[in-house]
Amino acid sequence: MSQNVKVEIYGQAYTIGGELPAEYMRELALYVDGKMRTVAEQTSMVDTQKIAVLAALAIADELKSLRNDGGRYKDQLKEQAERCLTLVERALKRTE
Repeated sequence: MSQNVKVEIYGQAYTIGGELPAEYMRELALYVDGKMRTVAEQTSMVDTQKIAVLAALAIADELKSLRNDGGRYKDQLKEQAERCLTLVERALKRTE
């Protein structure tokens, strides 16, 4: 069910529509707002569009880093699962 949620990001009101839960959309808006405020504080920039672009780049960097880390963990988990499977197979052969 699609719903509209009113949020405020960096002093601007937005109505966001979508299938996501309203509280989750509010959390996302707060996160983006926080990133924009951090960028503005760190750069002393006042151009909202530039602040938004830099905040988007910071969020994209976080996402890419998480995906890269997740990929590394996925490979490690796969290796550990294969080792466990080998140990189980060996143990089963010994009990036959």
